[in-house]
Amino acid sequence: MPEAARLSLNSLRPSLVAVAAVALAALLGGCVEDGFEGAADYVGSVGGLVERLPQPKPRVVQIFIASTRKGESGPAAQQLAHGGTRYALTTLTFPPGHRPGAIERPMWGSGDPQNDIMVAGRRELDSDEFKAELASHISGRIGVNRDVLIFVHGFNTSFDDARWRAAQIVADSRFGGVPILFTWPSRGGLLSYVSDKDSAAASRDELQGLLEDVAKTPGLGKIHILAHSMGGWLAMEALRQASIAGDRDLGGHLGDVMLASPDIDLDVFGQQMARIRPAKVTVFATSNDRALGLSSWIAADRPRVGAIDAATPQDKAALEKLGAKVYDLSGFSDGFIGHGIYADTPDVLHAIGAQLTAPRAGDADKVSIIDARGDSGPAPPAPSPAAPATAAPAAAPAAPEAVQVTPLAPAAAAVR
Repeated sequence: MPEAARLSLNSLRPSLVAVAAVALAALLGGCVEDGFEGAADYVGSVGGLVERLPQPKPRVVQIFIASTRKGESGPAAQQLAHGGTRYALTTLTFPPGHRPGAIERPMWGSGDPQNDIMVAGRRELDSDEFKAELASHISGRIGVNRDVLIFVHGFNTSFDDARWRAAQIVADSRFGGVPILFTWPSRGGLLSYVSDKDSAAASRDELQGLLEDVAKTPGLGKIHILAHSMGGWLAMEALRQASIAGDRDLGGHLGDVMLASPDIDLDVFGQQMARIRPAKVTVFATSNDRALGLSSWIAADRPRVGAIDAATPQDKAALEKLGAKVYDLSGFSDGFIGHGIYADTPDVLHAIGAQLTAPRAGDADKVSIIDARGDSGPAPPAPSPAAPATAAPAAAPAAPEAVQVTPLAPAAAAVR
């Protein structure tokens, strides 16, 4: 071999070996996916040349919490707070290998962000701070991303379980707006049904107040509600009360109301629907839901809305006559209880996400902007892309319409 060619090959050999090392590591460790950040894990070193594979990045989910619980742990989490709703803003992270429908938590210890859902931060807020923070989080969003999703949990749910579930639904449904968990005191026991129902009833006014406060948020799109089990009864009662008070559609902001296995008496549901029609209400029913079967037994065998047989034309028609759409989830149930299918099944989560994220023609070009100047003038429009020099003026892309919002105090106007 000529000397020049041998020198050239020798100079390339470290790089070739490093490339081979990276390829071997990929074969042994699996494919490298998008969403990686940083550098870690040495995979080879030749002649001082070190190659690194990026470390997977946990996904971040921020969620507001509105709670009528006295505390978040121990006996206080099972007691009703006196003095109004308590607010917080919580940041959670999801492991890179998170599976839709799963809540990855350690069996013991504090957990690992690479394997478990973790709380990365928490900040308590008073009522005014909550409203300002919510407006700040909505500011700058366009179209359906200006929406808010309020999740209301059901019977036998601890504070931690409610928080994990709310964040998991937001992550798996790919909801692009601002999520809020409304949590109420539950004793977290199968024998505490009556006590939990009383706590839910005592939380109706607070949930109604939350809905009305959120509806006044500057630049808001729609308010969607996803409520499970007894939380479905609580959500419908709060909407019914708002309607009786003269605010049937939350100032035009009420969006989808999704009831997953709602623990609601059929006659009561009819009265609730009569008050809030023509709201867009969807019922996810499971005829083999054993938890709702127990609820029906406690109520002297009165039928529950979430346990109707949606595959039977007359049962489905009974709910549709009231103004609700019905989806049968019975075929997805492969467990003994069958009460949490809506959040455990990827296909159902995708359907919920598709409903939440569907574009609305009237909102597609609207952007929420907080006016931090301290006056009541119109919010500045978002800049529009420059039209090509050769294009006619009519062909220039239209700028998103700026939504008129109420000015906030300077400290609250900074967009995060």
